[in-house]
Amino acid sequence: MKAALFSSVPYQGPAPRGIWPVPGDAFSTEVAQRSMEASLNQFQLADEIGFDWVTVAEHHYAPMSLTPNPMIMAGALTQRVKRANIALLGPDIPILNPVRVAEEFAMIDTLTGGRLIAGMMRGTSNEYVTYGLNPAESHDRFDESLKLILKAWTEPQPFGWQGRHYEFRAISIWPKPVQKPHPPVFISASSPESGEFAARNHISVGFAFTTVPIAKKSVSWYREQCAIAGWQPEPDDVLYRLTIHVAESDEQAIDDIVAAGGAERRPAYSTSNKALDDTATALGYYGRDTATQRERHLAHDLKERLELGQLIAGKPETVLSQIRNIHAELGAGILELIFQPVGPDKTRKALELFGEKVLPRMREI
Repeated sequence: MKAALFSSVPYQGPAPRGIWPVPGDAFSTEVAQRSMEASLNQFQLADEIGFDWVTVAEHHYAPMSLTPNPMIMAGALTQRVKRANIALLGPDIPILNPVRVAEEFAMIDTLTGGRLIAGMMRGTSNEYVTYGLNPAESHDRFDESLKLILKAWTEPQPFGWQGRHYEFRAISIWPKPVQKPHPPVFISASSPESGEFAARNHISVGFAFTTVPIAKKSVSWYREQCAIAGWQPEPDDVLYRLTIHVAESDEQAIDDIVAAGGAERRPAYSTSNKALDDTATALGYYGRDTATQRERHLAHDLKERLELGQLIAGKPETVLSQIRNIHAELGAGILELIFQPVGPDKTRKALELFGEKVLPRMREI
């Protein structure tokens, strides 16, 4: 298995929670600069200790993420991350100019010598408020954008484009991507429609903000659709994202998480759980299928999160066992990890423990 480090590049200071968009009167330039540098340092450490990928994504108008344009952060990462792949999972392509996205991806692939992973995301419903687009058009815009980006990467001659949502007189991007025919492409495949789309177009898939049981159903559907389309996905075509904390002992790992406010020890939906649920609602994570999405995102107590595969935590041996279980359930070849924020020193130690005692053995799975 491969390991990816994901960071939303969060604002590491006090800010309003549970609302969107978040008012800017609580914003501090100094805190934002410090937050970005902390994330860059974490990505650089992950590269140095052997992670296969580092990952950034696009979100707007909230302190959960300081990367409304993840391409800029990826450009900075090309100067700090010298070995690992740089994944953008990704730009929200329906709200962007697809030709510009194709060009920026190609620039990053060139700067890294072919280490770009291209995630094409549809984005949560609230993202469409950002640039004043109709969420009802998101599926059609996504499909057309992706087809246009792939053609911009691979077509050797200038071409025109006249679609339902985009029209360009002439397209001929410079530079072209280093990777041929194009960089690896990932999309979210939590819905049956997206899984079928990915399978039909020979695209890799990723799962986030979910549980292993739910993702297992989606992965099975994706593989069935791939078989119908006449191909068989490899383990590296499936990515699963979750939270992690590694410590010297299982008890220490649990204590660290609880002390940082990351979970309740006993089964209970506490006030903090409700706040997380309200935040997810405000950010539009639940989408149309409210009941199913709420089941995915509702904060579980620590034991439940571990059982559902939303969190792996413990000493290195325990974490490795949990990773094996997730691989057995999903067949995922890439585990994308969000290190639990338990304080800078402990988080760094968790990264180092993972790199030293988990990652080498994870490669054998």
